[in-house]
Amino acid sequence: VQLVESGGGSVQAGGSTRLSCAISGWTYGSYCMGWFRQAPGKEREVVALVGSDGRTNYADSVKGRFTISKDNAKNNMSLQMNKLQPEDSAMYYCAAGAHFSGIWIICSYWAEGDFGTWGQGTQVTVS
Repeated sequence: VQLVESGGGSVQAGGSTRLSCAISGWTYGSYCMGWFRQAPGKEREVVALVGSDGRTNYADSVKGRFTISKDNAKNNMSLQMNKLQPEDSAMYYCAAGAHFSGIWIICSYWAEGDFGTWGQGTQVTVS
């Protein structure tokens, strides 16, 4: 399994950008996938999640500005980021985790350690 991020770069405050995550080798039908970010000197935090149940979850700081989507046909996950603010500057990572137990647990209850596959990250700088 491999996740490869693209997009990002430098953006002016108030602007938009779109991150993409190309997913290869993923065969699990029950999963959570999402975007995380880490700014210098800060811990990595969840930004947005999407589950195989179709539910999405967002950090309070990005609600109404960011939209996560997954295109199963294209094996791609995206994060549309609007109204960007300097505090959104960070390295952004896509991540995926497979669900194996019989009872589905919605993604908002997953710990970061439940995401076993990570991309290499892509930098977003807002100024």
